[in-house]
Amino acid sequence: MKVLVVDDSGVMRKIIARGLHSLWIDEVVEAADGVEGLAMFGDGSDIDLVLTDWNMPNMNGLELVQKIRAAGHKHPIVMVTTETEKSQVVKAIQAGVNDYLVKPFDQEMLQLKLQRVLPNPQTA
Repeated sequence: MKVLVVDDSGVMRKIIARGLHSLWIDEVVEAADGVEGLAMFGDGSDIDLVLTDWNMPNMNGLELVQKIRAAGHKHPIVMVTTETEKSQVVKAIQAGVNDYLVKPFDQEMLQLKLQRVLPNPQTA
């Protein structure tokens, strides 16, 4: 399984990647913003899941989600963010995210979100 992690914080990308590797994720690729993330996503053929931050320079996570969905891709997407206002959550869901993970989070919450969005997740 290959996961694309998009976050402008290098530290947060490493935290998420470490959490994913400790579960069942084989490969994690990282992008620093939505523009880089969209380029790495490409045609989506080798990405199984996208975890994206909301607030990033160049292209934010919401725009990234909208572009992926506008291209017709159905990949599971989890928004990983500090945005907790109900209107923001609704906006993300309307854009096409499958789930929402609020920072800071623990390993158990990360695993729960993956189990909810992936078709046949393994257990840790």
